[in-house]
Amino acid sequence: MDLALTGHRALITGSHRGTGEVIARCLAEEGASVVVHGFEQAAAEAVAASIPNAVAVAGDLFDDEGARSVWQAANEAGTVDILINNYGRSDRGDFEQTPAESWHTMYEHNVLSASRLISLALPKLRSAPWGRIINLGTAGTQRPGAANPHYYAAKGALVTLTESLARELAGTAIRVNLVSPGIIHTPEVETWMRQTAAREGWGEDWSAIERQAVATRFPNAAGRFARREEIADLVCFLASPRADYIHGQNLFIDGGEA
Repeated sequence: MDLALTGHRALITGSHRGTGEVIARCLAEEGASVVVHGFEQAAAEAVAASIPNAVAVAGDLFDDEGARSVWQAANEAGTVDILINNYGRSDRGDFEQTPAESWHTMYEHNVLSASRLISLALPKLRSAPWGRIINLGTAGTQRPGAANPHYYAAKGALVTLTESLARELAGTAIRVNLVSPGIIHTPEVETWMRQTAAREGWGEDWSAIERQAVATRFPNAAGRFARREEIADLVCFLASPRADYIHGQNLFIDGGEA
C-alpha cells in the first residue's frame, strides 16, 4: 500500500533512539522527510545521517524557550505538517515513597512536552491544507499497574489532552490520534526480563522468557511482546492520507491485552 507521504514533513520527538527512531525510519521509507529530535545534537545527527531525507534537531522540551527552538529548527528546511509526540519517560515509584516533585516531573515529560509543541504547531497546521498530530501513550492508562502511579496518571492526562484537541480541531483538515502500545520488545525490556528470568529460573532462551513473561506478567492474546516496527507501522498509517477518516481515537496496539 502506498501511504502517499511523499512531500510531507514529520517531526518525531525523542527519535534519537528506540521506538522513535524506528518510527522515523518507517516514515522516511514511505517517502516523508523526517526531522529527528534528540536532547543532544550528536545523538540526533547520528540517527539522521543514516536516514534518507532526514535532518537533526536538538533541544529540551521542558520549557517554552526550548520547545520553540526545536520547533523553529524543525521548520527551517520545510514546513512540518506531521507532529509525532513520541517522547515520554517512566520512573519507578509508589504512592507512599514518591514525592510530589516526581509527579510533577512525569507530567512535564509526558504531557507538557507534547502540549508545548502542539501549541506551536497549530498556527501552521491550521493554515495548511492538511495536518497530523499523533501522540504516543500506553495501554496502561486503561489497565494501570500498581507500581509507577505517577507515570500512568501523566499518560492518562495525555489521553484526555488528545480527545480535547480532537474536538477543538473538528471541521479542520488536521487529524489527531493517540497510539497506546502494550509492552514493547526493546533492549531495555529484554534486559529487565532476562534479569527476571534469572531470578525465576526461566532459562536463557529469549523465546521461552517472552512466553513466561506473557503468561505471568503481561497476558495478551497474541502471546508475545509488541515489536517496535509494529508500533511504527501503525503510526505511519495514521500519519498518512489513507487515515483521513480516523480522528480523536485512542488506538490500542497491545496484542489483545487481558
